[in-house]
Amino acid sequence: MVRAGFRMIVQSQPDLRVAGEAADGQEAIDLVKRERPDVVLMDIRMPRVDGIAATRQVAGLTRVVILTTFELDEYVFDALAAGASAFLLKAAPPEDLIKAIRVVAAGEALLAPSVTRRLIEEFAKRPQPAPNKSKQLETLTEREREVLHEVARGLSNAEIAQRLHVSETTVKTHVAHLLGKLELRDRVQAVILAYEAGLVG
Repeated sequence: MVRAGFRMIVQSQPDLRVAGEAADGQEAIDLVKRERPDVVLMDIRMPRVDGIAATRQVAGLTRVVILTTFELDEYVFDALAAGASAFLLKAAPPEDLIKAIRVVAAGEALLAPSVTRRLIEEFAKRPQPAPNKSKQLETLTEREREVLHEVARGLSNAEIAQRLHVSETTVKTHVAHLLGKLELRDRVQAVILAYEAGLVG
């Protein structure tokens, strides 16, 4: 029923097409390899292979939106670390689902501010500065490091622009540059790397 509902929502948009449906994580992996969709809506709890393991396997091929019942789902952190680009509650209104698909397809990450805060709290509890991560950060300019620090604190581009007294476009450019230099897919990975490297804590 849930999958049928999501299919109807997606198909109601003229620019979106459903590439397929999977009943479990293994089916999802096989489907992604076969169809190469732009975006996958992934449940966390599934038979055979769960959503975390499936996300880990397909994150290099597609962008993953994690769907869950609880905002504070303990698995959300693992899913983001596995390579998910967005996180959405199953109870979210249809327009939020469509927005998430479009945002993620455009290469952005989508995290509710409350989730970003929880993610930060989770990493603060288990800081593991990794030396090789710190080396990666050395390629950044001072301004890019500043921007990364603010991203890791959960601030939006508009908030960062305000704090650093620059335009939002400038912040977007800095974010794009630092993601490129660090070979990261999106902001979620940037937050994780900043914590792993001990840039924030």
